[in-house]
Amino acid sequence: MGTYRLILPIAAQQHGLITMADAVAAGATRNSVTLLAQDGALERVAHGVYRVPELGGDPLEQYQEALLRYPGGVLSHDTALDLHDLCDINPAKVHVTLRPGMRFRKEVPTWLSIHRRPLDKRDTTLHDGLAIVTPGRAIIDGIETHLGQRFVAQAIETARRRNLLLARENEAIELAVVRNRLNELEAAHR
Repeated sequence: MGTYRLILPIAAQQHGLITMADAVAAGATRNSVTLLAQDGALERVAHGVYRVPELGGDPLEQYQEALLRYPGGVLSHDTALDLHDLCDINPAKVHVTLRPGMRFRKEVPTWLSIHRRPLDKRDTTLHDGLAIVTPGRAIIDGIETHLGQRFVAQAIETARRRNLLLARENEAIELAVVRNRLNELEAAHR
């Protein structure tokens, strides 16, 4: 079976993208992937990340690219609020949270914003195959980064109306709101 046929199903599941590691794990050789890129059957997007042009145009491609660039990362903050359709936010960057201590040598592209924090498995989920924080965690991220009361209030109301929050998440959100308000008051009195 040709390399292209080996990698096409993987790329279709990954919003049109494939990594060199994915291709090799499927049975392709590094050389055959490089040749496909030289021939134009694949487009190099980043180091070790390729686009299959005939699968192009997927609206989630940029989010997938962010996660392929930073394996183990999770879409978060404004990006998660937007993808979960919790508020009317239009993020300027794709936000990805990495575990503390994860190292990467590449320069972060300007369209990406990297955050670091330990994430409990209960704080992550999948959205169309993409690793993403839960609605509750996204709201807390918004509160902690001072996203803006309008967006936070809209996200909380939407998540509660759609029954997306667990009891522990509701409690954590209330605690984050109080903590944020106390920090604001403290800063105002300095």
